[in-house]
Amino acid sequence: MTALLESYAAGRWFRAGAAGEPLLDAVTGEEVARLSSEGLDLRQMTEHARRVGGPAIRELTFHQRALLIKELAKHLSAEKDSLYELSYRTGATKRDSLVDVDGGFGTLFSFAGKGVRELPNDIVVLDGGLERLGREGTFLGQHIYTSRPGVAVQINAFNFPVWGMLEKLAPAFLAGLPSIVKPASQTAYLTEAVVRRIIESGILPEGSLQLLSGSPRGLLDVLDEQDSVAFTGSAHTAGILRNHPNVQHGGVRLQVEADSLNCSILGPDVRPGDPEFDLFVKGVVTEMTVKAGQKCTAIRRAIVPEQIAGEVTEAIAARLAKITVGHPADESVRMGALASLGQRDEVRKAVESLRNSAEIVFGDPDRVDVVGADPERGAFLSPVLLRARADASEPHDVEPFGPVSTVITYRTTAEAVELAARGRGSLVGSVVTHDPAVARQVVLGVAPWHGRILVLDRDDAKESTGHGSPLPMLVHGGPGRAGGGEELGGVRGVLHHMQRTAVQASPDMLTAITGRWTTGSKRVADEVHPFRKSLAELKIGDTVESGTRQVTLADIDHFAEFTGDTFYAHTDPEAAAANPLFGGIVAHGYLVVSLAAGLFVEPNPGPVLANFGVDNLRFLTPVKAGDTIAVTLTVKQITPRTNAEYGEVRWDAVVSNQDSEPVATYDVLTLVAKS
Repeated sequence: MTALLESYAAGRWFRAGAAGEPLLDAVTGEEVARLSSEGLDLRQMTEHARRVGGPAIRELTFHQRALLIKELAKHLSAEKDSLYELSYRTGATKRDSLVDVDGGFGTLFSFAGKGVRELPNDIVVLDGGLERLGREGTFLGQHIYTSRPGVAVQINAFNFPVWGMLEKLAPAFLAGLPSIVKPASQTAYLTEAVVRRIIESGILPEGSLQLLSGSPRGLLDVLDEQDSVAFTGSAHTAGILRNHPNVQHGGVRLQVEADSLNCSILGPDVRPGDPEFDLFVKGVVTEMTVKAGQKCTAIRRAIVPEQIAGEVTEAIAARLAKITVGHPADESVRMGALASLGQRDEVRKAVESLRNSAEIVFGDPDRVDVVGADPERGAFLSPVLLRARADASEPHDVEPFGPVSTVITYRTTAEAVELAARGRGSLVGSVVTHDPAVARQVVLGVAPWHGRILVLDRDDAKESTGHGSPLPMLVHGGPGRAGGGEELGGVRGVLHHMQRTAVQASPDMLTAITGRWTTGSKRVADEVHPFRKSLAELKIGDTVESGTRQVTLADIDHFAEFTGDTFYAHTDPEAAAANPLFGGIVAHGYLVVSLAAGLFVEPNPGPVLANFGVDNLRFLTPVKAGDTIAVTLTVKQITPRTNAEYGEVRWDAVVSNQDSEPVATYDVLTLVAKS
């Protein structure tokens, strides 16, 4: 008997007492492993996540969590060859494994980078600016994101046993949540292999990742209002989860990615021979054959202009004829097997349903020539292309989760948009056109029904990642039939796991709570200029109040001549006087900022290494010749960089005139040595 897959629960590997159900090699039909979770204590798993994993993660700042994710990505990347060998048994070719295995590791790298660049080196995230709630500025509002003390449960699909886990794990970990991963049965052995490598590495804190190999029955029963479930799979199973009492009444948050009848629309401007024609044909074939069409983002509906439907169909069929089906380890093979014989049966049933209103124009669902394997023992299926009647309903209702697509025709662009909407919500749609007017009409028409839209033409084709590739920096999910969920999206995917709270308090209290200086908070000015202080010595609220500088007409004239900025408000007294905003010659805004820098800077070598930017610059009151300006510069935020000898300091800068009116406000960004 083959090995029984184990679960990783409460700090140890658990082997069920039952024999378990057999998991078969998708290519040979041989037994790979067995699967059972009988006897697994699910309540103990969730308690371990809450009491051990969660606190350990939340002790770390976002930057520290991001660096662990990066270290994990590097570690797993070194192990990918052995994972490729196991991935073949799922029916995946090497190209398919690039999408699943390398794609998963790439997602870890992406979230690690975004965690360092876009999140603070802290445990709280500010959302938006301050809201002034009173006249005097002593009562303010600030939205913040904080980590929830719960657990993130992942119930993943069979088609991406590596990427599907890691794309959920990365944002949850960054958000401070431990994960319990429940992989789909057919390919659970590949997920288990990855989890073993993660646990053995010791990179992630204990309890931050647990694995449930087998049935999750009873898992939702032990979840509560601080927990969440991210589900990828069928609409039928999603409906069962939605009806669970803890989801309906217990506050458990459910995120669903379900069925999706994605479409690609060929623009009415495209003709055979155009680059866009070939791009469309290549895109449809790619999405039919990568992962044997077992992608939630695959093109199920190819919507094309009626007048060239024959040419499009012939071109797709000709390209499909070059696809070799067989053992995924064979270098000549372009498409491997489906994940299981049962999955092949489901696809065949879907094709039969589609044939009620469409004819097969390429392929045979019951027969396929196979290279290097037995077509009956393995879950092999020919790519199948259909062409539907104009009144067909099945292509908009039936999802064949395999190498199947249906050509559907339209007469007007508005009709193409209507056909796309008949999918009742999709993860992704694409429009292939070189006409900007067509692109705008289609995108704005189908956007309410899609989570992502690719506009493909000759200009972006070289860099395009394709219709079916979710990217970690863009949202993945879709409305309606697609489940209504949303994953990835960079930092959006992290904040999705966190709690947003509106905090009302005084400026000093908000500064203490958020770790960021708030307008109206106390400032501390001492004898040492803040630019003479290292990162270790600087404190939030440290301030320098500059001397004054009179802005003269000679200053304005010189700046205009030196920079070439001779806008009339700075150089033409008569025209400037007629300007209702200025009423006369005014100083350039950038002259004011430049003079302000001269007022607050400490020129000698010291801990300040560089100025690397200015944020949120606003010019509030015109500065005229003869006005006098001064600057108040305050330490607003201190962000030490991990694994570097310096950190970032954000300074609040307020430039005022002789009447104490603010004339400019902005944030100055500097790099400061730690010691």
